[in-house]
Amino acid sequence: MQFRKHIKEEFGLKQFDIAPLIDVVFILLIFFMLTSNFIAQPGIRIDLPKTVTSGEIMVKRVNLTVSAEDVLYLNGKVVTLKEIKAFLLKNKSKIKSIFIKADKNSSFGRAVEIWDICKSLGFTYVNIATANAEK
Repeated sequence: MQFRKHIKEEFGLKQFDIAPLIDVVFILLIFFMLTSNFIAQPGIRIDLPKTVTSGEIMVKRVNLTVSAEDVLYLNGKVVTLKEIKAFLLKNKSKIKSIFIKADKNSSFGRAVEIWDICKSLGFTYVNIATANAEK
């Protein structure tokens, strides 16, 4: 028994329907546009203690942060006390104020150590961050 071979040769280009492809691209575009608004800014997560009498300070400053695990950050970079002191000494003439943000679960001694370093170097504008308490 012999089988016949059915071979059809196609000449020219086949048409490709791009309408579904365009639909998929638009759906992906809409998805990324909507989700890009919900991306959180990276940073150091700390929980500030609450206070009733707090004000905002609107000058350029050095940000010193103490996390709940007592990790020290200088303008967002992990540092040691010695590095903080060296930075403050090096940039003493450029710094207008120092802003200490300590997590309420961090050790009080860590914030006091930073405060003492700032005061011993002669900085007069040393501030501690707090969050407004709900009344």
